[in-house]
Amino acid sequence: MIQQNIFKHISRLLLLTIVSGMVLACKEDVDTSNRYTFTDETVLSYLEKHSEYSEYTNLINTVPVSNHSQSTVAQLLSARGHYTVFAPNNNAIQLYLDSLQRKGEIQTASWDGFPDERTLDSIQKVIVYNSIIDGGNRVTYETGNFPTNNNDEFGVANMNDRKLSVTRSKINPDSIFINGEYPISLKNRDIVAINGCIHEMELVVAPSSDRVTDVIMRWAEKGGSGYTVMSRLLLACGLGDTMRAYRDETWERLVASGEVKDLPQHTSFGQIGSMPLHRKFGFTIFAETDDVWEQLLGKKAMDITVADVKAYLEGTGVFTDAGTTTDDNYEDENNILNQFVTYHVLPMRISRDKLVFHYNEKGYNYASSKNYTIAISDFYTTLGKPRLIKLYESLESNGIYINRFPVLRNGRGDYAPDKLNVNDYHESGKFKPIRGKALTPDENVGIEVLSPTDVNVTGETALNGIIYPINKLLVCTDNVRTQMMNQRIRIDVATMFPEMLSNDLHGIKEYYTEGASNCRGIPSNYPYLSGLEVKENTMFYYLPGLNQGWCNMECDEFNVIGRYEFTMKLPPVPKAGHYELRFGVATGSRVRSMAQVYWGPDKSYMPAYGIPMDLRQSGLYRHLPSGNQESSIGWEEDTKDEEYNDEVTKKMRNNGFMKGPESWTAVLGSSTTVRSYEYITRRIMVSADMVPNQNYYIRFKSVLDAENKEFFMDYIEYVAKEVYDNPEESEDIW
Repeated sequence: MIQQNIFKHISRLLLLTIVSGMVLACKEDVDTSNRYTFTDETVLSYLEKHSEYSEYTNLINTVPVSNHSQSTVAQLLSARGHYTVFAPNNNAIQLYLDSLQRKGEIQTASWDGFPDERTLDSIQKVIVYNSIIDGGNRVTYETGNFPTNNNDEFGVANMNDRKLSVTRSKINPDSIFINGEYPISLKNRDIVAINGCIHEMELVVAPSSDRVTDVIMRWAEKGGSGYTVMSRLLLACGLGDTMRAYRDETWERLVASGEVKDLPQHTSFGQIGSMPLHRKFGFTIFAETDDVWEQLLGKKAMDITVADVKAYLEGTGVFTDAGTTTDDNYEDENNILNQFVTYHVLPMRISRDKLVFHYNEKGYNYASSKNYTIAISDFYTTLGKPRLIKLYESLESNGIYINRFPVLRNGRGDYAPDKLNVNDYHESGKFKPIRGKALTPDENVGIEVLSPTDVNVTGETALNGIIYPINKLLVCTDNVRTQMMNQRIRIDVATMFPEMLSNDLHGIKEYYTEGASNCRGIPSNYPYLSGLEVKENTMFYYLPGLNQGWCNMECDEFNVIGRYEFTMKLPPVPKAGHYELRFGVATGSRVRSMAQVYWGPDKSYMPAYGIPMDLRQSGLYRHLPSGNQESSIGWEEDTKDEEYNDEVTKKMRNNGFMKGPESWTAVLGSSTTVRSYEYITRRIMVSADMVPNQNYYIRFKSVLDAENKEFFMDYIEYVAKEVYDNPEESEDIW
C-alpha cells in the first residue's frame, strides 16, 4: 500500500511538471551544439564504456529530461554542464527490483513484471531523476566538497526536486551514505568527467515520497523507528492533516498559466524579480526518542499511551500559562499536551546547515574555514500558540542546541573592561542562572539537535519535512521564556516567512556564483509568503547578497520599490513586558525611500508610530564648510574609552537610532564589522508594552511620490527594557 501511494504520488508530481521546473540548467530540448568534442570522457561516454552500468545506461537513454522534452537524460549527460551522478550499478538496480517484488508491487523482479506502462514509467523516472544533481554552471559534488556534517544536505536538489543528505560512518569515515541508507562504492567514486562527477551506488537512491503524516502514522503503529511515542503525540494533537500539506496547487496553476509574472528588472540590482516556481509547505520536528520516554516513564515505547505522557507533563508543574487545560481535548491550543507537542514543530522545512545560518559573522569565512567564531542564534515561531524557539551554535557548543543560554564574553557583567576585559562573544564556560520554573537544574545548557546515527533511530526522511532526534525533554518553561526576554532577540526577516526556507529561497550558497540570477519577486496578487500582505503597485523583491560583499545580516535583504504598502505578521515576544522593536537599515543611498510605520495587534487598525522613517539618513550626512561631516543623530566612531562609547550610544538612542551590530562584516573573515560603518544603523521603531501568545503586525507605507525609490528590510530586534535599560549590565555592542 505504501509503495502504491509512492507510485501514485510520483505520477502526479510528474504530471504537474515538478521535475521540469527544478532542473536548473535544462531547456525543453537539450542543445547538442554544446557537447564537448574533447577526447576526455563525458558522464555519458564513461557510463556507456563500463558494463556494470548497462542497466542504468538503458534507463537514461529511455527517460526524458521532463514531461515536456523530447530529449533524453542521456543527451543531457553528454552536454556541457556540471552533473553529479549517483549511478547505481546493475546489482543495485536488481536489488531494487527485488524489493518491489517483495512488497508485491511487481510480479517478477524484472522490467517485464510491472502491471502497467504508467507504473513502469514512474519507477524508471524514480531511479533516474533521484540519481542526478544538475548543478548548471555552478557546482559539481565530489566527496571532497560534500556537506561536512552528518545529515547535511546538498545545496542543489536532484532532478526529482529532492534534497539529498550525506552521512559518514562513525566506524569508517570513508563509508559514505546518501540519505543515511544508500552506500557509495568505496572503490568507484569521484570519477571526474568533463561535464561532471560519477559516484557508483551499491543501492538505488530512492527516497520515500511519503508525507510527514504518512511516516508518523507508520511509526506510531509499528514501532521500531525510535519515534513511536512522539509520532502518537503528534497524531493525538490533530497534526496529521496539517503535516500532509506539501505544495500549493493553485500557485502551480498560476505559474503554468502565466497569471503571475516576473517583476521588472530591479533598478539597482540589475536582475528581474523571477517568481518562485513552486510554493511548497514543510515542517521541521524536534522529537524526543523512544529511549527518552522509556527512561522517564519506565515502560516500553509501544506500551506508552498519550494519557501516560499527559499525566507526566502535569506532574512536572512547569506549564504556567493562564488558561492551560488538562482535559482530553488535545487539539485545543491551550491543552497541556498540545502546548508541549506544538512547541516541537516549526512550520517550515529547515535543512541542518540552515538551522543556524553561518556566513558573514565576525572573523568567519564559510568558504575556507570550518571553525566557527562568534556565537550565532536564530529564532523561529513554532506551531500552535505563537512562541519562539532559539537555535544556537558556537565554537564551544560543538553542535546545534535548542534554547541554550550561556554566559557570553560580551564585554559586560563579569567581562566588563574593569574586570576580565574580554569581549569576543565566545562562551565563557558558564551558563545563565535559572530564573523561574525549569524542568531541570541544567536547563540553560540547552538540548542538542542530534543526528539519527547518534542515537540509533531511523534516518528516513519525508517529502515535506525533516525530523531531528533530541535526547532531552523540550518544554517552553517559564525559565526559557525569561532567558529569552533577558537577551536581545534578533531575527533575519527572511526566516520569518516559512516559504523562504521550505522553497530554498534563503541562503543557498552553491547558487551564488558568477553570472547567477538569484533575485526573486514576491507577487502582490497572491499571498505567496504567509503573514505578508502586499498592496497593488508594490514591487516586492528578495535580494540574496552572498558573495556580493553586502553589509547585511546573513547577506540578504528584501527590497520594495514603488508607491508601496505592505503588512507583515511579526514573531511573538516571550514574556509580558516593555519592548523596543528595532529595524536594521543600510542607509545613505539616494535611491532609498521614506516610510510611515504602523504597528499593533489588530492589522485592521494599526496606529502610526513616530514620524516617517527616512532610509536615506545615515550616521554622517551633513557637510560642513570645512569639508568635514557631522551627524545629526550623534554617530561617532568607537574609541578605546568604553564610557565615552556608552555616552555616544545614549545620544543616538535619544534620537531613535543605534549603531549597527559588532556581529557581522561585509568582507568574509574580516574583523572590521558593520558597527564601524556610519551608514549601517538600527532604528527604534516601536517602544510599547507587549504580551506573549499574541500576534503583532507592522505596516510600511511609502510617503514619497516616487516610483523608483527603494525600501530596505534586513532584520528586526525585540529588546526588552530589562536589556536596554539595565542599570547593572548595559546592553552589549554585539
